[in-house]
Amino acid sequence: MAAQTATKISRIDASYYTVKDLDALTKFYGSILGFEPTLAMPGFVSEWTFAGGETFGLYKSPEGKSSGSGVMFGVDDLKSKIAECKGLGIELEDGGTIEDTPVCFMAFAQDPEGNHFILHQRK
Repeated sequence: MAAQTATKISRIDASYYTVKDLDALTKFYGSILGFEPTLAMPGFVSEWTFAGGETFGLYKSPEGKSSGSGVMFGVDDLKSKIAECKGLGIELEDGGTIEDTPVCFMAFAQDPEGNHFILHQRK
């Protein structure tokens, strides 16, 4: 049984695809979802946020590859969660550097098999 942590994951905030052609897939998903992205940063990301606050997004792959989906685990205190993860020996990209975007803070990590996930705090 897994040990309980002090700063719990309280929700899944978002799910993303890393894509080769951001423009084409933004149009594709916009037509399926029925609304324009709520956040569009050309050449980087398109996101659609739903009424409940959940987000679906597309990231432009810097390597030109599609990676499938990923998950953002929502936390209320990202700095505390990063410290906790480091204490548990969890591998964090760039040492747990926090990415500050217009709508959130993120830290990138991976599990022991190399599957990537994001620790995410909404602003």
